[in-house]
Amino acid sequence: MKIFITGIAGFLGSHLAKFYINKGHEVVGNDTLVGGYRDNIPNKAVFHKIPCEDNSSLKKLFQGVDIVINTAAYAHEGLSIFSPHTITSNVLGGSVSVFSAAIASKVKRIVHCSSMARYGQIKPPFKESDIPKPVDPYGIAKLASENILINLCEVHDTEYNIAVPHNIIGPNQKYDDPFRNVASIMINLMLQNRSPIIYGDGKQKRSFSDVRDCISCIDVMATDKNVKSQIINIGPGDENYITINELFEIISNKLKFNKKPDFYPDRPNEVKYSSCSSDKAQKLLGYKTKFSVEESIDTIIKYIKERGTKKFLYNYDLEIINEKTPETWKNKLF
Repeated sequence: MKIFITGIAGFLGSHLAKFYINKGHEVVGNDTLVGGYRDNIPNKAVFHKIPCEDNSSLKKLFQGVDIVINTAAYAHEGLSIFSPHTITSNVLGGSVSVFSAAIASKVKRIVHCSSMARYGQIKPPFKESDIPKPVDPYGIAKLASENILINLCEVHDTEYNIAVPHNIIGPNQKYDDPFRNVASIMINLMLQNRSPIIYGDGKQKRSFSDVRDCISCIDVMATDKNVKSQIINIGPGDENYITINELFEIISNKLKFNKKPDFYPDRPNEVKYSSCSSDKAQKLLGYKTKFSVEESIDTIIKYIKERGTKKFLYNYDLEIINEKTPETWKNKLF
């Protein structure tokens, strides 16, 4: 098959590209390299440096494509409160551009990667049957993208699935972005002998999911004829469910880091507790948690050590600066 992956230089996109190349498929993808690294892209993949918003170019590139997997997004929940135009223009506008081009090009199936941010502050574990209540522009844009995809695919008879990965971690994740990817940020800082930053009391809980546990699930959503028109969580449920303070302890112990973290005030509208039900994924996708948080952290440490630590890049301008804007971003403290 010919598979097109948006965001192919990013974390999830690059892992999917490698997976499908190893299975003998033809892989093509696009990226702007703002949220990923060029060397993440497998050599056998055909790469186009264009944004998802470039609808006319995508229509040409999607000719003859069987499946489009949309992983591209400025995945910045917290930042979207302060740069809503930048984030939502990409997340919503870019996604709709992908959907439109894919349908116009007669792509057989679209797999859209959404986010646990769609659920917001509702009681965990999040279930697909829950009514989402996103609390930030990023989550709102992700949910809107889902609704538009469903609408367009139903009207134009195109197959679709919506994957909802939960806090995936692993190698290839961008670690010089000060706005996201807490585990990678911590490791990058500690390897520079700098104290990580924790917002609030650090008791926020996340159910971290190894990227290796996600790939096979997305593959089923892309290729299984019997799995379609579904929204499915991909995550470990109560397994790997830890606080940010506990995450710091795991990483600091592995790196023999002896400093304490620096605590800063809570970020506005940050979800306190986030975990998902994996019942549907287990039933339809054969999901199983194979890797612990500790094993995932080991792969990230190895990846960053091999590539070398990096200074943090502030690739996104703050659109709203006031007393609620985190000092860490206003003063570029990372």
